[in-house]
Amino acid sequence: MHERVHPFFDCGVTVVAGREARGFNFGSLVAWELGVGFVPAAQAGKLPAELEYSSAGLEMHSDALRPGDRVLLVDDLLATGGTAAASTQLTRRLGAEVSGLAFVIALDDLCGRRGLVSYPVHSLVHL
Repeated sequence: MHERVHPFFDCGVTVVAGREARGFNFGSLVAWELGVGFVPAAQAGKLPAELEYSSAGLEMHSDALRPGDRVLLVDDLLATGGTAAASTQLTRRLGAEVSGLAFVIALDDLCGRRGLVSYPVHSLVHL
């Protein structure tokens, strides 16, 4: 997997966040490969525990990220970019910085990268 996460080795990533459900699987593997922690992001009401913070229907535990954290957001699919944009907003709202976004598949015709131009975006497959 090393070559798949190569673009992020020297970005100073301190935490990987993955969106449910496939983002949990891919994100936790990327976090392990980078040697950093993993934070789950889920649809509203899906995370265990009471401390949650949300943006556009996504939630993370309010203590999951700290100011100064550099977060790599991982998910399986980039389509229109709405969920990815909500993930960046939620990350910033918690005081962390978005280092980049990584996807397994990008549906390029849906132009999801347009709303993410402020961030490095990497996809393994472009359709």
